[in-house]
Amino acid sequence: MDLNHLIKQCIKNDRNAQSSLYAEYKDTLYFLSLKYCRNQADAEDNLHDSFMTIFDRIKTYRHGGSFEGWMKRITIFKAIDKYKTKKPVAIEINDDILEDNVNIEEELEYISLDTLLTCIQELPDQYRLVFNLYQLDGFSHKEISTMLGITESTSKSNYHRAKLQLRDKINIYRNIPNTKVYEK
Repeated sequence: MDLNHLIKQCIKNDRNAQSSLYAEYKDTLYFLSLKYCRNQADAEDNLHDSFMTIFDRIKTYRHGGSFEGWMKRITIFKAIDKYKTKKPVAIEINDDILEDNVNIEEELEYISLDTLLTCIQELPDQYRLVFNLYQLDGFSHKEISTMLGITESTSKSNYHRAKLQLRDKINIYRNIPNTKVYEK
């Protein structure tokens, strides 16, 4: 069944079409959920909630862009919505910290994707969200500030701090001695 036909059937609440759509995209959206959620249980909940919203709003999809991209945005925003319902943590912003350019690309060559995902999941919520939105999904700091209700400079600061913590976590996984995990 082609995607356009599948979408039309889902609009009609055809359970077989919904099941086919779920089977086709569950792995992609689950992995995306894992990036934004703290653990597998939260990612599974996010995946479920995302598909409920996708099926509820599928009639609003206008075929203007990629359908998978449309579903990914719903999945990301579902995870962000859950984060927003939690009490925000006050994070001190220090612009001086942004002057120290942190590069973690070299460390990434020596760890598995699973280890990297674990390191990302261990980040504090706001750091994890900003890191994922900026580094992995290509949103600008201005867009992130709007999505999360923070300032652009806070987004930049949180991104930088996320990279510091990731670098230290990755070094721990790589068993590099004298590594101190960066604290807030």
